[in-house]
Amino acid sequence: MISNAKKKSDGADRQETTADAFLGGRIEVVQNKAGHRAGSDAVFLAAAVPARSGESVLDAGAGAGTAGLCVLARVPETHVTAVEIDGTQCALAKTNAVRNGFEARFRAIAADLTAPSKVLSEAGLIREGYGHVMANPPFYAEGSVRVAPDASRAAAHVMPQGELERWVRFLATMTAPKGTLTLIHRAGELGNVLEALKDRFGDLAIFPLFPKPGTAAGRIIVRGRKNSRAGLRVLPGLVLHEAGGAYTKEAEAILRGGAALSLDAPRD
Repeated sequence: MISNAKKKSDGADRQETTADAFLGGRIEVVQNKAGHRAGSDAVFLAAAVPARSGESVLDAGAGAGTAGLCVLARVPETHVTAVEIDGTQCALAKTNAVRNGFEARFRAIAADLTAPSKVLSEAGLIREGYGHVMANPPFYAEGSVRVAPDASRAAAHVMPQGELERWVRFLATMTAPKGTLTLIHRAGELGNVLEALKDRFGDLAIFPLFPKPGTAAGRIIVRGRKNSRAGLRVLPGLVLHEAGGAYTKEAEAILRGGAALSLDAPRD
């Protein structure tokens, strides 16, 4: 990811931003320099979404739109709807879609995904309207970490008690019949993720991301299919960095080359 700091004026306020290159420069994302910022997690999440040309994708908690734009860059003729509670981030997502020439295939909606279904419908979200849904929810349970002073960063990183269940309920409601969910989270939260997905998504694939060889997984990508009764698979996963710190060639292929990340390994 290449970053260039810039100043952006919004009325009387001056918000410092960076223009960050993803996928080896295929897309450029303007993000606030302070607060929540997208990085490699968004790229790996997008790479694992099994969308095909012409299909629709919903990105929940989209931030400035990075993951959705990565999907659009990788898969021709896909359409992405991004839902984000933070109005400033939602505005950046719209700007970034235009910046990268994807405005015809990208829609950003400012909404609280835990709101009542009527409110979400009025905002433009379509029940069972998306073949694929993806999410990078806040990673830390309320009370487990010190809350950041920046409100946007705090909201993006800390999940109130019981909120993961509400996120998954929203994702299940929005997923089309037999559609897929792709989610990235901390590896230590796998048990809570599986509990939230229970009775909603099956055919679950667990894909660990290992920081370096011989280390425990730091992240897990979980993919499932709505209402499937198929069982769970734990895949070999991916090592992100060589012992010396450089990205592995497999990670580079995704982060720089825009390759897909397959979770469709054959069962034993």
